[in-house]
Amino acid sequence: MARICKHGYVSGGVQGVGFRRATAKHAERLDLGGWVRNVVDGRVEVLFEGDEAAVAELASWLEQGPEAADVTQLELQNHALQGIAGFIVRR
Repeated sequence: MARICKHGYVSGGVQGVGFRRATAKHAERLDLGGWVRNVVDGRVEVLFEGDEAAVAELASWLEQGPEAADVTQLELQNHALQGIAGFIVRR
């Protein structure tokens, strides 16, 4: 299966609810590389890459996020592969 990369932003009540940690756990389970971080405007920024099906699964999960989150918008775009191993929470 092809490897792809996505980059984007999650808007809504997504900071202070464990969104970054939950995203990292979900991405690790799917064997995706990348990172997630809070943005000063209240959104969460994410970049992730791996097998197309796993990327699609994380993208679908990001539309809801963890239970405490209130996702109002997900903006994702295709991005050039970065060759990132592992998934980290950036601060």
